[in-house]
Amino acid sequence: MLDVLIVFLPLLGAFIAGFLGRAIGDRGAQLVTSGGLVISALLSIVVFADVALGGNARTTELVTWIDSGAFELSWALRVDTLTAVMFCVVTIVSAIVHVYSIGYMAEDKSIPRFMAYLSLFTFFMLMLVSADNFVQMFFGWEGVGLASYLLIGFWYDRPSANAAAMKAFLVNRVGDVGFALGVAGAFVLFGAVQFDLVFGMVEGRMDVVVNIFGIEANALTAICLLLFVGAMGKSAQLGLHTWLPDAMEGPTPVSALIHAATMVTAGVFMLCRLSPMFEFAPVALQVVTYVGAATAFFAATAGLTQNDIKRVIAYSTCSQLGYMFFAIGVSAYSAAMFHLMTHAFFKALLFLGAGSVIHAMHDEQDMRRMGGLYRKIPITYGLMWIGSLALVGFGIPGFIGFAGFYSKDIVLEAAYAAQSAAGDFAFWMGIIAALMTAFYSFRLLFMTFHGEPADRRALEHAHESPPVMIWPLYILAAGAVLAGIAFYGSFVGSGRESFWGDSIFVLNDVIEAAHHVPFWVKAAPMIVTLIGIALAWLFYIKSPALPATVAERLRPLYLFSYNKWYFDELYDRLFVRPAFFIGKGLWKTGDGAIIDGLGPDGVANVTRNLAQRAVRLQSGYLYHYAFAMMIGVVLLITWYMFRTMG
Repeated sequence: MLDVLIVFLPLLGAFIAGFLGRAIGDRGAQLVTSGGLVISALLSIVVFADVALGGNARTTELVTWIDSGAFELSWALRVDTLTAVMFCVVTIVSAIVHVYSIGYMAEDKSIPRFMAYLSLFTFFMLMLVSADNFVQMFFGWEGVGLASYLLIGFWYDRPSANAAAMKAFLVNRVGDVGFALGVAGAFVLFGAVQFDLVFGMVEGRMDVVVNIFGIEANALTAICLLLFVGAMGKSAQLGLHTWLPDAMEGPTPVSALIHAATMVTAGVFMLCRLSPMFEFAPVALQVVTYVGAATAFFAATAGLTQNDIKRVIAYSTCSQLGYMFFAIGVSAYSAAMFHLMTHAFFKALLFLGAGSVIHAMHDEQDMRRMGGLYRKIPITYGLMWIGSLALVGFGIPGFIGFAGFYSKDIVLEAAYAAQSAAGDFAFWMGIIAALMTAFYSFRLLFMTFHGEPADRRALEHAHESPPVMIWPLYILAAGAVLAGIAFYGSFVGSGRESFWGDSIFVLNDVIEAAHHVPFWVKAAPMIVTLIGIALAWLFYIKSPALPATVAERLRPLYLFSYNKWYFDELYDRLFVRPAFFIGKGLWKTGDGAIIDGLGPDGVANVTRNLAQRAVRLQSGYLYHYAFAMMIGVVLLITWYMFRTMG
């Protein structure tokens, strides 16, 4: 019963706020949605204690969903440790975002609609993580895509928001095609879509070969790669990442929810759920490793030069997701989930902290127009420090650190311990990304809160956010500080096997090897982090003129980073412009000239021309009509005479 309440309370809140918003008003919508999420979060903690710590995994069948011939599928809630962890992550962060939104969106004209969308987003994510089969997971998968479209384009009177929403929707459709084909392939190969049935048959069918467009390929590998394409879309991996920065067009609470607990974590969760399949598809795991490592590096380079405070944090999300994926690629699923959990706390803290900054600066997001804010908003300043230190993984190896220190380091150690070409590539890309993460994170802090203010008038009017926006951040700050040390032993330490149970399957326990890597491997992330922080201090505190000088001397590299490797421009040339050209051609030539020209428009034109000529005969003069009658009589007599003579 608790599982059902956790999942469906957000849906109930979304329904009431969405359809009865005018009746209950703004305050009523805020209370019903936020209250539902707070209850779901508290129940999730109870379920986590029962399932993850008590070992009481279960599957609850709700109704028969599909019954067609021999194919029968139930709507069921699969609650094991993996689900229980996601329940806590999703509901706790979402509850905090809901409460925070009461203050942040206080002056908006569509509060019930916004709160309804937030709760609907949460419901779909909970459906995804509790799915017992591929079809049910696909329902949640598409649902979060729909909700993200609605939330990113929430301010639909802004063309930029509409464009960003459509971009997110279309880019994710590319990934979703791969996911749908992967689900179809799994059904063809295994004859089932229920996870337990599929997982039980994987080992026996791991060597099945299929012909794909004339190419012999391993069926399981092909299916896993297709499913990974779906994960690439939702979790913004390199190639299908372009929607994520533009998603910042939505309200800041939306950014926090998407980046910390819902949308982008769906791909990571999906691959961990399907670990019994991916473990028998080593080629697919190698691809996951390389793509994840490349994403971590790419996004970090893009974050170095962005000036929008939310975009910097967005690229850090993209980079951290790369860490999670290459952890999965080396079979360190528990490390990936550990980083997902800690990341949810400090990333939500950073986004909501950025929202507090934007609120203080009256909707200003450009860091170049900020500076000196630490005097005006000291609480937000301190919270942003905590979030940043957790993001960069600050800590003392072998002693203590922030949450990101524990989770990011075990990911890097697992990559090194994999002792493979893909693992080595991931390790070094991760180390370089850690250096850049430290630099751009403290660049954000120094540009926003230190130095001389670029706009003194805005600084004079800056003020701390109301308590309803600040107090939720304390919970996230506690998670950013304590989540790593509190759950290290259960997630990736000596208690990991009993903690995860059967929810994660691994053939080779790389986590055990990760605990025995050389000391320099453990120390390297902290060393590069300190170097990155020192460089940020040098550039933005010690010598503020240095960034412009370096950007000028290294202009090609600066522009390459600032323009995000020109992916948007490349896709514009490869896909957008040709699509517009083809569409315009089909519209003007195909539809307009041929179909309409020869069809409805053509018939209408002929009829109109004939009518116009016929109108000319109606002159209104009697002698014209008499002459026409005479001509008619002459023609009739002539015809009669020729017929008689014939």
